[in-house]
Amino acid sequence: MTTETNDATFANDIQSNLPVLVDFWAPWCGPCRQLSPIIDQIAQEFAGKILVLKCNVDDNPEAPSKYSVRGIPALMLFKNGNLLDSKVGSVPKSALIEWLNKHIA
Repeated sequence: MTTETNDATFANDIQSNLPVLVDFWAPWCGPCRQLSPIIDQIAQEFAGKILVLKCNVDDNPEAPSKYSVRGIPALMLFKNGNLLDSKVGSVPKSALIEWLNKHIA
């Protein structure tokens, strides 16, 4: 299951022993809308292994600015509040799974 995060809770939301995948997106972004169902599938398939958060960049400008989000969709993987890795742009599900497995294993 994906959970919405916002500027007020972001720093706390990424504090986890599990990897936290954050999807920075906006409603007007075509590639973001294309990636959204894949992110939802990933959240279900990786339940218990990762947490999945979505951050609307229009409503929450502080978190994307802090992590230098320049293009969306932007996927960032955190653990214990630290940025592990990031990807920008629409990513095929197979590549996303491969990327996540690299950090979970």
